[in-house]
Amino acid sequence: MDRLYPIGIQTFEIIRKEGYCYVDKTALIYQLVKSGRYYFLSRPRRFGKSLLISTLEAYFRGKKELFTGLAIDKLEQDWTEYPVLHLDLNARLYEKTASLVAILNQHLEQWEAIYGNEKKDRAPEERFAYLIEKISRTTGRQVTVLVDEYDKPLLQAIGNPALQNEYRNQLKAFYGVMKSRDAYLRFALLTGVTKFSKLSVFSDLNNLQDISMDDEYAPICGITEQELHAVFGKEIRLLSKNNGMNKDETKQKLKELLRQGHYDLYNLYNEQVSKDMLGDLDNIGANPLPILYQSGYLTLKEYDREFDTYALGFPNREVAEGFNRHLLMGFAQVPSGNKNKA
Repeated sequence: MDRLYPIGIQTFEIIRKEGYCYVDKTALIYQLVKSGRYYFLSRPRRFGKSLLISTLEAYFRGKKELFTGLAIDKLEQDWTEYPVLHLDLNARLYEKTASLVAILNQHLEQWEAIYGNEKKDRAPEERFAYLIEKISRTTGRQVTVLVDEYDKPLLQAIGNPALQNEYRNQLKAFYGVMKSRDAYLRFALLTGVTKFSKLSVFSDLNNLQDISMDDEYAPICGITEQELHAVFGKEIRLLSKNNGMNKDETKQKLKELLRQGHYDLYNLYNEQVSKDMLGDLDNIGANPLPILYQSGYLTLKEYDREFDTYALGFPNREVAEGFNRHLLMGFAQVPSGNKNKA
């Protein structure tokens, strides 16, 4: 039977129950959970952040059956169930101050429907603080908080400083609750595409451990080259056979998209594109921007309403530096006779 690939599926429970292929990250997840309590992880879009959040939610809800056969199945002995508050800021268009309040209210109302809405008329951060304490006291268990794309409102308001400042103040108050409710929290992970040190959103939440550039946790999201060849070796061999190439040629072919298109790499730092171009995957040989955008290496920086175009760029310095480092290895060719010359 051919393997099922979870294209577009970011829910761990669906992947496991419906037999989709899953690259096992649970040993690192177990290590993360046992080593600390408060974390921040920055990764570009489509690098597996949402799946990581979903996997952690299943773990903290004690859904042992979903992890059968995975690394954590042998590592975890207790499988204690904890209440989980999962805040997803990804699925909304943020155009005005009320947009962020609306998505916070949506999540708060869902949690209040289960645990009580005595504070429903208070500010979002007050309701959040009250819920964390009440849930912990009611259940007798500490609460897990998982935030997916914490910075989505800020990124969408990047061309509107006043609105971005409004969002920053709202999120600072909301996220800051977690430090004051430390006694009632078991674990917290916040993910996004921008590094929080560049923003003042987390100035009150200074107990977060940033694992974004931690080598130990580098493979916790996405698929590494080693995993690609270890897990999908059969598919790569089939690709080689169908294209009349050997294994090494196929590996190289998978890496040479930018060289193939003769694309001017300087444009990656300030490229103006249309909405249609971002979705065009039919001509990626000549124009790699759609695949770079959809894979998360590039993100939207600004929108020009007059010309209906978007400015693309790297989501943060770490991604830009890593991308350029790989480009140098792939494009720079130093003649052997010149290695020792100045």
